Amino acid sequence: MKNHAIQIYGHIYKTQIIKSLTYKFDVYGNIIMQAILMVASAFFWKALFHNCETVQGVNVDSMLTYTVVSSMISVMLATRVENRIMTSVEKGTIAIDMMRPVNIFSVFLAEDLANVTALIFENLIPVFLIGSIFIKLPVPASATSFILFLSSLFMAFWMNWFLAAIFGMWAFWVIDLNALLQVKKHLIRLLSGSIIPIWFFPEWLQNILNLFPFVYLYQLPLNIYIGKYTTDSLIQGLLVQLAWMIFVMVLFFFLQRKVTSKVMIQGG
Repeated sequence: MKNHAIQIYGHIYKTQIIKSLTYKFDVYGNIIMQAILMVASAFFWKALFHNCETVQGVNVDSMLTYTVVSSMISVMLATRVENRIMTSVEKGTIAIDMMRPVNIFSVFLAEDLANVTALIFENLIPVFLIGSIFIKLPVPASATSFILFLSSLFMAFWMNWFLAAIFGMWAFWVIDLNALLQVKKHLIRLLSGSIIPIWFFPEWLQNILNLFPFVYLYQLPLNIYIGKYTTDSLIQGLLVQLAWMIFVMVLFFFLQRKVTSKVMIQGG
């Protein structure tokens, strides 16, 4: 039974990759928008560092690397699970979906993994090439930093997906999440260090933001990549990131049981 389920999710994964690769116009549009934002950010950092060798202990080369890698991470953290949940609830098909022999949330996960796989070739590689040619080749601080960066990015991916799924479950009570999704999207980009590094914020605000999981989606992996860390801050950051990942996973499975029970009892 377990092997059969794996085969089903594998088929969903492969099918979704094929579907993702067919929408060429969306791909080109996303690449153009990401390239514009990335180049604009690079010009901003160059202007900021014009008469300064370092700001907050970081030089302009590190900030340009930060900008390119941040754009690449945004591709890896793309999810559609919120929209999939909201669509199923709006159409009233969620109860039927949950009665099928496969877990509906595992289906959404397989689809998102497929989308990310497709985006690596469609978006991430073009963004890397554009950033390398027009801004700077994003070389990591060291081989060790790159390995630790991949470990942190792995945890960031799962944190982001489970957070997205948890947020999507609000559709069982709110139904229309479109406005909230936009607010969430922009808040995370602002508060995670994706656009502006957290170390440029006032110290009191940094202390508050460090209590939330968002900085562990972008800021921590990016800090590691450019080598802005000490041994103590690195160990602490990775441990906190691991703790957040475990917490959101546990919360997801708890809420999944609640919404499943709600749907089965009330019929959606």
